Amino acid sequence: MKKLFFFKRHCCSFASLNPQNNIEIPLDKHSQILHFCRSAQLLPAIHLLNTLNIPTETTSSKKPLLYASLLQTCTKVQSFAHGLRFHAHVIKSGLDTDRFVGNSLLALYFKLGHDFRETRRVFDGLFVKDVISWTSMVSGYIRAGKPESSLEMFWEMLDFGVEPNGFTLSSVIKACSELGKLRLGWCFHGVVVKRGFDSNLVISSALIDFYGRNLQLNEACQLFEELPEPDAICWTSIISALTRNDLYGEALNFFYSMHRNYGLSPDGYTFGTILTACANLGRLRQGKQLHAKVITTGLCGNVVVESSLLDMYGKCGLVNESRRIFDRMSKKNSVSWSALLGVYCQNKDYESVIRIFRGMDEVDLYCFGTIIRACAGLAAVRQGKEVHCQYVRKGGWKNVIVESALVDLYAKCGCIDFAHRIFIQMSIRNLITWNSMIYGFAQNGRGVEALKIFDEMINEGIKPDYISFIGVLFACSHTGLVDQGRKYFTSMIKEYGIKPGIEHYNCMVDLLGRAGLLEEAENLIESADFRNDSSLWAVLLGACTTCTSSSTAERIARKMIELAPDYHMSYVLLANVYRAVGRWSDALKVRKLMKDRGVKKITGKSWVETNSDMGSHLDVADMDMSGRNDFLDIRDPI
Repeated sequence: MKKLFFFKRHCCSFASLNPQNNIEIPLDKHSQILHFCRSAQLLPAIHLLNTLNIPTETTSSKKPLLYASLLQTCTKVQSFAHGLRFHAHVIKSGLDTDRFVGNSLLALYFKLGHDFRETRRVFDGLFVKDVISWTSMVSGYIRAGKPESSLEMFWEMLDFGVEPNGFTLSSVIKACSELGKLRLGWCFHGVVVKRGFDSNLVISSALIDFYGRNLQLNEACQLFEELPEPDAICWTSIISALTRNDLYGEALNFFYSMHRNYGLSPDGYTFGTILTACANLGRLRQGKQLHAKVITTGLCGNVVVESSLLDMYGKCGLVNESRRIFDRMSKKNSVSWSALLGVYCQNKDYESVIRIFRGMDEVDLYCFGTIIRACAGLAAVRQGKEVHCQYVRKGGWKNVIVESALVDLYAKCGCIDFAHRIFIQMSIRNLITWNSMIYGFAQNGRGVEALKIFDEMINEGIKPDYISFIGVLFACSHTGLVDQGRKYFTSMIKEYGIKPGIEHYNCMVDLLGRAGLLEEAENLIESADFRNDSSLWAVLLGACTTCTSSSTAERIARKMIELAPDYHMSYVLLANVYRAVGRWSDALKVRKLMKDRGVKKITGKSWVETNSDMGSHLDVADMDMSGRNDFLDIRDPI
């Protein structure tokens, strides 16, 4: 770390290898080639180069400039094949020893090469490695998804005595951002300020993004406010930081301020971020306005923007519109496919997720989390195991999103021990992982183990959220742990400041009702903000089936029928109470009341899994029950 203190301000920039543009085309061939290179006209430059007598018409001092310009033009027009030919000629003519030619070669492989190992070989073969060469490698490893290697390259650069410039520092800050190295990022921020790079907008935007990714929003906002004239990239960084920290409304305000008050034009990344904010807020009208703006600014072919658009429409419930956008996309990448799968999964169309997955030629590792969630939604353990195997075969490992989805899948399918085994083997666990394991144990009737996992989570310093306490209270309810349930409910409110929702009250009412504490459960409902929610009274009425007081059940049923007169469970549960205490005539009256009011009981359905079909509905109403009608009339008046 002490290497950081030896940084000196070094504003090294890659000086332009080409002379300034002239309005008239130069007369000599050498200058004409450079003119074509500046205009990104590669083929005319090559044609003229073939007519050039290199030994007589080009001095040795002009060759490096000529070939460096040609290599840069290949990079600019994205012609890697021509660049490879120039690379061969550079080696043959011995020009690879020139610093400018070497850096141009490195830029070609860095930006157009398909294998970063080739770029590394070019770098290792350079005769002269300056700050530009090292910075290309530091930033290149980040683009290749290897931020750890980026930092290692940075320390190696310092060992060689090369001083970093502003672009180098912005790259290592991005590496710290992706790795979550908060303390190291703070150190780099200190170096930036001490060496006078704090006015560099590229570094400032990297720092804002770093703090936003690491949940240090106050630092990100303070840094942004201290900028005298932030550019569009800095605005995009702060909007992204707000979105990452779930402050979607504030992100929208910053976007409108950027566009209307400061006249800055948003780019594809800005639109992608702000569409994410609209999606999470469910603001369809504003999303459509942004869609119109995307069209007028000519960003329809941008894969980032279009992926964000289909995600936005999907989260707003317009699945068909999302599909239309996807079908119209000229370019589709793994992000697009992941977004489409996410749309169907969010709208609980799990079968479509599996169908699309089976039709995909190439599946990115990031898609597996969504696919496994769809299998969990269908409780399709066989298909889930197939996807799990594909994930492992593709080299998936230590992906917390996918592995958390696997824990959830196996827990929901009843394979709780297998889910726990995956959970134990995970080296990285986030809050979602812990919640999945807690809820999994609770759902499978192992409430004591669920509470044990919850306590382990607290001991590891993970703060529970709204979902965590649903799992804990559900575990208490289904295990009959009344005292623990009361304790956790109070702790949630007083210790963690989480306002109870309808799910928490449902669990508490169920817990107290199962224990026969109907009066306490009723008082809890009356004191809740959700006292007029029929689902709470339904839970309490369901508990009345085990008690002998039909008057209590009648009072609760009247309350339910008053709140939701068309809700069939109000009548069904009351009839069940009457049958439990032997009041068959009253049960028949309830049935008649349902018929008179036109209230229909929802048909029972079940999922079955066959070899030919992943999931089908078994409708009892459509089955032939001949010979049993008398039995049903006696035992089931509803």
